[in-house]
Amino acid sequence: MYEKITNFIKDLYGNQDFTPLSVPVFVGNEKKYLNECINSTFVSSVGKFVDRFEEMVAEYTGAKRAVVCVNGTNALHMALMLAGVERNDEVLTQALTFIATCNAISYIGAHPVFIDVDRETMGLSPVALRKWLEDNAEVKSDVCYNKHTGHRIKACVPMHTFGHPCKIEEIVAVCQEYHIELVEDAAESIGSFYKGRHTGTFGKIGALSFNGNKTVTTGGGGMLLFNDEELGKYAKHLTTQAKVPHRWEFVHDHIGYNYRMPNINAALGCAQMEHLEEYVLNKRETAHRYQEFFANMDDISFFTEPENSRSNYWLNVVILKDKAAQQEFLQYTNDHGVMTRPIWELMNRLPMFEHCQHDSLENTIWLADRVVNIPSSVRMKIL
Repeated sequence: MYEKITNFIKDLYGNQDFTPLSVPVFVGNEKKYLNECINSTFVSSVGKFVDRFEEMVAEYTGAKRAVVCVNGTNALHMALMLAGVERNDEVLTQALTFIATCNAISYIGAHPVFIDVDRETMGLSPVALRKWLEDNAEVKSDVCYNKHTGHRIKACVPMHTFGHPCKIEEIVAVCQEYHIELVEDAAESIGSFYKGRHTGTFGKIGALSFNGNKTVTTGGGGMLLFNDEELGKYAKHLTTQAKVPHRWEFVHDHIGYNYRMPNINAALGCAQMEHLEEYVLNKRETAHRYQEFFANMDDISFFTEPENSRSNYWLNVVILKDKAAQQEFLQYTNDHGVMTRPIWELMNRLPMFEHCQHDSLENTIWLADRVVNIPSSVRMKIL
């Protein structure tokens, strides 16, 4: 069976000796825009492509304001600070996530609390979220506290795992009831929509990533999404060292952050955004091919987009019958020139976060024992 799967994937991607998991595609104006940066000498954090990239992302996602950052982790860090998270606060999130989510929480000195996910989305479960809050939280004077630790529960950070939207509207409702700020980790989901609305625009702030393996890339990069234009303006100020605009004086009015994306990276982003919808449709066609191939295969299934969602299928997912089968699949495919990988190590199993509170994580553990990501790059031969 594994040989049949490996051969199918190789054929899908042109029978390469090695089929990577996810690589960037540059088929548009990338070189042209990079040359413009070089010729203009504006290769650092000031230049027309920075502004244009922000405008393009805001228009595509429907956000009122978008603010570029050096990377997605910076974007999450800034988002949490702007949401009012402070040292020793608690932030509800999922153990099934990339390390950046928890690192950003930790930069502030806050504490992650891990809530289970739904199997049908791989994202934070609103049912599990409500149950944990009913058992552990109380609201006093419109502030949510942990009854057992006494710490303020300030924010919730769900992630749209592998580009698949979680049940974000239900999560919004729970957070509003408990007076908890919602920050969306939409790092993997540029081009994904829930009920016709782009991920990252449901909460107070959303964070995107443009790392080299994402659906569109700036090499490294991130973006903050805001429904509040004034808050977005303030974020832009803080991420550019909080410098007060002046032609020659250097005056700063807050502790600022050097989270500015260079113009040369934004130039890549502009060229990539021009092809985003094309890339998403390409990846969705690949996912459809996978879905058809795995439809009648025993003990292995292909993960499809959740209900009410339009997923970008950033990383395609198959689910094996158990941990042993997962490990066999990973061993065979990687030995035979097809790059595959499991879900990241669960956050509560890492030494930095093993002390953190969590619920049963039943679905989280079930998925971690079975999920494998398979090649998901844009397929050049159908562009």
